[in-house]
This record gives sequence, structure tokens and C-alpha cells, in this order.
Amino acid sequence: MSKAGAKEIIWALVVQSWQEQWNSNTKDRHLFPVQNEQEWILEPLCFPEQPATDIGTNSSSHHDMEVVTCVLCSHSAPLSEKDRLLKHLVLVHKLVIADVKLIADFPKYMEYWKNRISEQPITDFCSVIKTNSQGPVEKQEHYFLLCDVLPEDRVLREHLQQKRLEEILEQQQRERDDDSFQRICMFCNDEFNGNRSSLLNHMAREHSFNVGLPDNIVYCVEFLDHLQSKLDNLQCLYCEKTFRDKTTLKDHMRKKQHRRINGNNSEYDCFYIINYLELGKTWEEVQSEDDREMEDEDDDWSDWQAHPVCAVCLFCEQQSESMEKIYTHMEETHGFDLHKLKTELNLRFYQQVKLVNYIRREIHQCRCYGCQEKFGSKPEVIRHVMEAGHVMQLPETSTWDQPQYYFPTYENDALLCALSDSDSESEHTGPWRDVPVIAEDISNLKVLKQTSVLSHLLKNTDSSS
Repeated sequence: MSKAGAKEIIWALVVQSWQEQWNSNTKDRHLFPVQNEQEWILEPLCFPEQPATDIGTNSSSHHDMEVVTCVLCSHSAPLSEKDRLLKHLVLVHKLVIADVKLIADFPKYMEYWKNRISEQPITDFCSVIKTNSQGPVEKQEHYFLLCDVLPEDRVLREHLQQKRLEEILEQQQRERDDDSFQRICMFCNDEFNGNRSSLLNHMAREHSFNVGLPDNIVYCVEFLDHLQSKLDNLQCLYCEKTFRDKTTLKDHMRKKQHRRINGNNSEYDCFYIINYLELGKTWEEVQSEDDREMEDEDDDWSDWQAHPVCAVCLFCEQQSESMEKIYTHMEETHGFDLHKLKTELNLRFYQQVKLVNYIRREIHQCRCYGCQEKFGSKPEVIRHVMEAGHVMQLPETSTWDQPQYYFPTYENDALLCALSDSDSESEHTGPWRDVPVIAEDISNLKVLKQTSVLSHLLKNTDSSS
């Protein structure tokens, strides 16, 4: 099955599950809310470890004010409120646009398809997904998926990406040729005039602050403004911790060798050309592809260090690199024992995934997952869960054991990686549960002789003869 085909099937399952929940239980309208509600989640959330920014947003804030019009009606919204427009497409027109983040120029993309759909029926361009297919005909609905499975859509996305790359390269060339650059070094009082490379080379040479080659940077002025604002707020450029004064910050960055930027922080992606080469891929992914093409017979992994992943508590912002510490924290602080629930309910791996995602989503939407009572904020719902004793109180299995909870509420939820199959399922079930296990170093062979298959074969041979 192709990747695009699998994508369509996933969307079909999700949309069908939403619709079935909406039709069968009115109290669960948060799964498929009406247009004026605020609980619609179009894509996974992300824990606030590193704030994500779209490429180019820092350098073109005026671009966010551009108005984007719906492809099927006159409804419009600013580009900065793109999610609101996508929500309108789903709820009003039942149209889903796949991989929106991979569209380089969303307004141009919408303008193109508005013209094309005005010429031909939408079914000529979109895959049609029927929801509630097993139910009555009057309850069945059709959703439309616009994605790059359609060759025309794929060509359009590639064209917009190519045009965006050309614009970025032109911007970079203008910065290279610009001799009016003037700025004071953020680490000393030296002033630099002329080409931007003189300042960047000075910071690398005199202050050991290396942001890469000047020719690899675009929107250099905005980049330096962004770095300067962090320093003005007494924030370390690498670990991003805040300090009480400039002297303490300076000593910290010098002693910890933090005179560099954090390459894992997506805030800086829009300032490096490599992030525009292939939309949807980070500089690390592009770099890893280049590395795989190089032949290296002497692979040395001695200096490789794994980056620890922190799991976040279900009820508060407590984080830990150790999953056992998170489990202990949730049990001791909040009275939530995931291991106990897994054992009592005999939860399989994917049921655990659904349960965690269900609790995450309910708390994110400020609703008690036990009694479905709605609150005004997360602290209020957490306080209610604790005081009402609903921590270990789960609703009916049919409420959370639904296909939409296969998808993580938070896309970087490391807690999901620590889940495992039920111990009872792996140890006490299966065709081999009654087979005796004999240790290799057994000193008494009598047990082995009594239970060996060979002994039974020998007896059968003797009796037949």
C-alpha cells in the first residue's frame, strides 16, 4: 500500500469515528463540535519544550496579515489564523487538506484551487470518504480529501516550493551584495559597517560564537535582532535559562561554553538556507541524507551520545528522563497508578495508547475524564479530579477505546514510548504455558527424563515392537 493510500485510510477511520461518536452520544459533542466551539483539534499538540515557528514567519510578519479565502465560499481569514479557516473547511464543507504544513505558499495554494473548483466539481480533484458506512443511509456523510495523490496537486505544491526557494535565494543574494549593513557586536562595543560577514566572522573569531558560515544564513538582520532580544532578556542563547543580571549570564555562557545557539530549537530554522531546500524536512534530516551518501568504511560510534527524552506527567508539568520516576510521581503525587489500571483492565498496548491520549485530550480541553464535567481552566479540572476522587475513575471502555485516540494528543509525548504489553498476557497465555522449563545447569536429570518428549517416543517404540 502506498503512503498516500494509507493516509486516506487513516483519515477515513478518524472522520468515521468522529461522526459515529457524534451520532450515538450527544454528550460527547466535543469529539465533533459545532462551528462556534473552541475544542476542535486539527493536528497533534506539542509540549512547550521548544516553541515551533513556521519558516519565514520571523522575517515577514506582514505576510501573516494576508487574507486567505475559502475555496468553496466567500469566507476568509488572515493567514495568521489559518487554523480557523481549516476548521471552517472541515465543519462547513467537509473538506480536508492534507499536509498543510508542507504547502510553501498557502494563500496561493488556496487561490489556485478556488479557481479550479469553480470550473469543475470538487469530486474531480478530491478523494471521497464516506463516514458511518455501516449505518443508515440518512446518517452517512461524504468528506473530501485534497492531497498530493492527485498529480495536479503534487505539481502545484512542488511549484510553490520551488518559487519559495527562488525567493529565499534572491533575498540571500541581496543581503550578500548589501554594503549598508551597520551593527554593534552583541558581546562587545565594536561597530561593523559594510558586509554582514565581517560581524559574523568577528563573533566567531573573538568571542567563539559561531552560527555557521555567513553564506548559509538568510534574513541576517532579523536573526541578529532575535539573538539580541534574548540577551536583553538575560536569557542564555543555548540552554535558554534566564539569569538575574548580565554579569551572571556572561559568566554562565563562558563557563558552560554556551556561546552558541541550540540547533534543536526550531526558532532558528527560518534563518538557514538548508531548511528551505526540501519542505517538511529539518536541517538534521537533510544533513543525514547527505551523510548516508558518503562512503565511510571506518564508522566510529565511540563519541555518539543519545539525547534523553523527557516524559511529562498526565496531570502537571513535571518532567523526567526516567519513566519509572514519572510513574512514581503520578502515583505518589496524584494517586494515579497506570500499572494497576493495566493489570486490572488487562490493557493491551494499543489500549494503553488510547487511554493515555484520551486523558491528555480531556485535560487539555479542561474536562474531567471521569465524569465529563467541564471547567474553565486546567488547574480547575485537576483540582476537581483530585478532590472528587476521579483520578482512577475511568468511563466506560467504549468512551476512550476509539480509533481517534490512536493519534497522540501531543506529538512529542514520550510517555507513549514507555508503554508495554500486559505482563499477564505475555507470561500466562499462549500454547506453551504448561510446558515445564528446565534450567541448563540442572544437576538432577530425573525431571528431564520424566518430561522429555524422547522418553514418550521410546515407550511407544517398545510397545509397538
